[in-house]
Amino acid sequence: MKKFIVFTAVMFLMGISAQAQKYMVVNSEKIFKAIPAYTEAIATVDTLAKEYQKTVDDAFAEIEKMYNDYQSQKAYLSISSRQIREDAIINREKEVNKYQEQVFGQQGELMKKRVELIKPIQDKVFEVINKYAQENGYDLVLDIAASPMVLYYTPSADKTEEIIKLTK
Repeated sequence: MKKFIVFTAVMFLMGISAQAQKYMVVNSEKIFKAIPAYTEAIATVDTLAKEYQKTVDDAFAEIEKMYNDYQSQKAYLSISSRQIREDAIINREKEVNKYQEQVFGQQGELMKKRVELIKPIQDKVFEVINKYAQENGYDLVLDIAASPMVLYYTPSADKTEEIIKLTK
């Protein structure tokens, strides 16, 4: 019986402390889309990605043409000529794959450009959210754009519009 009373008291105190916490909800995606510099940065990165992808696609089309030409001429080539052509196709494919990794990989040029353009904007937004939360006594900030598991929140907890106003 004594354990039950202690357990009930602990649960009651935990419930009270949980209710005392203030939280706010923001939609970071909406905030970022409201910042013109972010939209421009995304457009720049997208344009750059399309240019890089076109270069890669053209290179693979070139390799495919090399291979098709080789296949159509294979019967007329000597063994050494076949080997030379096969090696050329394989080497070109390796070059293109290496280029693709240098551009689109985790440490690639596109990722570096993305970080260069977008990270300062993200840092500014996160700084504004942090400052707003601290100044208004919020203990917890939930991002509903990144958390699909939030099933309900009261609209008064959504401070997205206030953050948008502060980032301008």
